[in-house]
Amino acid sequence: MTTRELLHAIVEKLPESELFTAARILTALEQPTDPVAIALANAPLDDEPDDDDFDGGLTKALAETEFVSHDEVVRRLAK
Repeated sequence: MTTRELLHAIVEKLPESELFTAARILTALEQPTDPVAIALANAPLDDEPDDDDFDGGLTKALAETEFVSHDEVVRRLAK
C-alpha cells in the first residue's frame, strides 16, 4: 500500500465530526515553510500611485522604449 493509499484509507475511516480538523491539518502541510515566501505572501499590497513623480519616470520610459528581440540584438551587433 502506498502512502497516498494509506492516507486515503485513514480519511475514509474518520468519523464525519473529525473531517474538518483533518482538512485543516492537511491544508497546513501545503503552506510554505520558507521565511521569504511567507513574508511575501503576507506582505500588504502596494497601493501607492504609479506615476512619473513616484517612479522617477519609469512608467514613461517603459511606454516609450522599443523592445528588441534577442535575435535582433545579435543581428545589429554583427554589423
